[in-house]
Amino acid sequence: MGNSFDIKRESRRLLLILLGSALLALNIDSFVRSGNLLPGGFSGVVLLVQNIFLKYLDMRIPYSILVYSLNVIPVVIGFKFIGKKFTIYSVVMIVVSGFLTDLFSDAEFLKLTDDPLLCSVFGGLVTAVAVSFCLFADSSSGGTDFIAIFIAEKTGKSAWNYILAFNCCVLVVSGILFGWETALYSIIFQFTSTQALNFLYKRYEKTTLLIITDRPDDVYATIKNLTQHGATVFEGKGEYSGKSHQMVYTVVSSDESGNLEGEIRKTDPDAFINVIKSKEIVGKFFKRAND
Repeated sequence: MGNSFDIKRESRRLLLILLGSALLALNIDSFVRSGNLLPGGFSGVVLLVQNIFLKYLDMRIPYSILVYSLNVIPVVIGFKFIGKKFTIYSVVMIVVSGFLTDLFSDAEFLKLTDDPLLCSVFGGLVTAVAVSFCLFADSSSGGTDFIAIFIAEKTGKSAWNYILAFNCCVLVVSGILFGWETALYSIIFQFTSTQALNFLYKRYEKTTLLIITDRPDDVYATIKNLTQHGATVFEGKGEYSGKSHQMVYTVVSSDESGNLEGEIRKTDPDAFINVIKSKEIVGKFFKRAND
């Protein structure tokens, strides 16, 4: 039974990675190239280098060769600090997306629109979906994603806005060399993708649950089984009813919160749950390790 479960899990991860790879490649060859935009991360650096070589040296360098070269050091960081299987799946994402990007680079049917604003908005949304597929599969799209996840693992804080700042520096270079209009549209693209990704993927955000219940042991057992997080129980009195109750206090990752709330309601249908978004957590907090 255990092996069957592992096979299903790994198959699901691989399917998400392949979908994310295909979506990322098709997005580059459609919205990104049509709008002459620079996406975030190493993909933007690669496209900038391609543009420089094409304009100033009349040389067309394959996307895959550049993106594979740039990802060597981040892959080493992934193996050493994040997780071996996590990094292997990320390498699959890098290799497949790079290959597909070159394969479909001249496909005319992918040119949906050349309006730069439409390309910026919808291209940013598609990028966020593609990257979130990889993150849901416990992998990444490589490059600066490795760096962002490494920072998040060490600090417990989202690093996507720092990556956005790095991307803006790349866009300054693009603006100087190729004009500011496309660089400014690329900022809209990257802002859209960053904010959409923050909305879609919430593993590094924290949620506090305050649960008023008469079955604290059962509620904690549910929390422990689903999330491996601890909890603290307080004694209290309901002033309206005049009865004594217990309050279970726990902090979980935001991506665990929705499912946990439903399971707590099944455990104690009379439980009163207050859900609070936690800005910052200081102290010990259980983190799922990347494999």
